[in-house]
Amino acid sequence: MRFSRADKSRLTEWWFTADFVALTAILMLVGIGLVLSLAASPSVALRAGLTAYHFVSHHAVYAGVGVVILISVSLLTPRGVRRLSLAILAASLAGLVYVHLYGVEINGARRWLSFAGYSLQPSEFAKPAFAVVSAWLLAEARDRPGMPALPIAIVLVIALAGLLVSQPDVGQTLLVLSVWTVLFVASGQPLQRALAIAAVSAAGLFGAYHAFSHVSFRIDRFFNPLPGDLSQVDRAMQSFAQGGFLGRGPGEGVIKTVLPDAHTDFIFAVVAEEYGILACLGLLLLFAFIVFRLMLRAAQEPDAAIRLGVVGLALLFGLQALINMGVNVGLLPAKGMTLPFISAGGSSMLAISLTLGMALALARRRPGG
Repeated sequence: MRFSRADKSRLTEWWFTADFVALTAILMLVGIGLVLSLAASPSVALRAGLTAYHFVSHHAVYAGVGVVILISVSLLTPRGVRRLSLAILAASLAGLVYVHLYGVEINGARRWLSFAGYSLQPSEFAKPAFAVVSAWLLAEARDRPGMPALPIAIVLVIALAGLLVSQPDVGQTLLVLSVWTVLFVASGQPLQRALAIAAVSAAGLFGAYHAFSHVSFRIDRFFNPLPGDLSQVDRAMQSFAQGGFLGRGPGEGVIKTVLPDAHTDFIFAVVAEEYGILACLGLLLLFAFIVFRLMLRAAQEPDAAIRLGVVGLALLFGLQALINMGVNVGLLPAKGMTLPFISAGGSSMLAISLTLGMALALARRRPGG
């Protein structure tokens, strides 16, 4: 297929303005996720009484749908991304309210909507939409002081954080607050206000520690591990020592046979044991490259709302990956957060595809913005 600049179609415009370097890196990550799913998922599926490739097939299907979402959303204009974000944010907030009232409780948390045999986590889709809407509101607050954009942005972050805490999902709450605070500072707001927000967030974390037993348990166990403790985090850390630099080899790992979440939260540990620390560093560099590439495009963008939107979406993607890896190497308490495109999980896969699709759409080169 050949494209001509004289053709003004949406697809042709995308072809000449898209960041194919970032897109290629993202598709590489999707492919790596499929390979690693073959390594980590079969043993978990067999323990659960399922067919060996149950999670692998699900991962492949969601990855395929995710790539379609990624490409489709990247075709949108900045206005289209903003409108899509408003619609998704409204639907996600409604879903979070419904989850709080009627959601299915799993392991003491209400985070999922279930219908027709499928489960959906509204908070995953709320995050990218929230980042784009917040970026727009904060840019409007700076450029048009007469508009009540800043109060709306503050009410929005309080509402979303409150709904996440009520599930409870402290990890996602901290992620959302971190991204919003960075956008707040990057939009040109006074640093004193940002410090006040950070203080309120710290107070909220302190409150969560005392309000939710599973939060206090994880934090206490992280700072005061028991002798001979064999929690998932401890087993994950052992896999790095057992794998060494080059790993035991594909299929030779044993950590996946004892970790219930080896295919989701702790798949990075499976990578360490079977493929080695060098493979983990390569994966880390690929995540870092995607974030750096998006940040570079954001730095070249003159429109404040678009620039902040790319920054927020890139941070969501990068921080989630960093948190997951930090848990696996014992630097952070367990958060229940997936590794983007690598961990199993339909909601996470589709939401990350949406996140990067929006980022690619906003990061496209457009004459005159």
